[in-house]
Amino acid sequence: MQVTSRDGTRIAFDQQGTGPAVILVGGALSDRTGGAELAALLAPHLTVCTYDRRGRGDSGDTRPSTVAREIEDLQALVDHAGGTAFVYGKSSGAALALQAASALGDKVKKLALYEAPYNDAPGAAKEWADFTAKLDALLAGERHDDAVSQFMRFVGAPDEVLAKMKASPAWPGMVAMAPTLAYDNAVLGKDRSVPVAIAARVQAATLVMDGSASAGPMPFMRATADTLAKAIPGAQRQVVEGQAHDVDAKVLAPILLEFFQ
Repeated sequence: MQVTSRDGTRIAFDQQGTGPAVILVGGALSDRTGGAELAALLAPHLTVCTYDRRGRGDSGDTRPSTVAREIEDLQALVDHAGGTAFVYGKSSGAALALQAASALGDKVKKLALYEAPYNDAPGAAKEWADFTAKLDALLAGERHDDAVSQFMRFVGAPDEVLAKMKASPAWPGMVAMAPTLAYDNAVLGKDRSVPVAIAARVQAATLVMDGSASAGPMPFMRATADTLAKAIPGAQRQVVEGQAHDVDAKVLAPILLEFFQ
């Protein structure tokens, strides 16, 4: 299925289930198939939409891409769902979902966020500037394989894990989505700081989550989630026990169903 965004870009999506609509927003290097397991678990109770963000999978990629254009993509999906929807976002998808909810007002009825990777820790802004400069140079030179490797190292993947990823059947698909890493970086902003002013404008009932197992490898996730929950009016805050950044759909689905229903 497809909708057409405001700038004419075709956005591909899958839809299943019955009940109120929820749109799942994926993070970096993910397409709509990444939310398939979670969608199947939610579908008995909700109408679930998983979509290819622009530049991924079967969606178009009208240039230049901006955060505003990605928000318009999401708005097109909300309008297809009847004008209002619940939204769940993970990682940089959570950052996009947050910005969309802030911009779209009451079109987003409820908002659930899992580990939006903003980082206010000392030195984080400098690390982010260095990373984005390197990534932009690699993408400009069409060194897509190196760009994905650079991203994986930045998020903490050890060399042995990266080597296994490169040898896996999934690697070519990740490399194909390499240009969209710049889109995720744009969503997180120039310094990757928590956008408290944007968060304060969210009208939707909101659940802000992080995983207890992220506290070791990604200690900033806890502080970021706390800051977002304080900034978003009336937000609920939950630590998902035993889960890291790659949250288990079987653990997450009951939490989302309780919140959305």
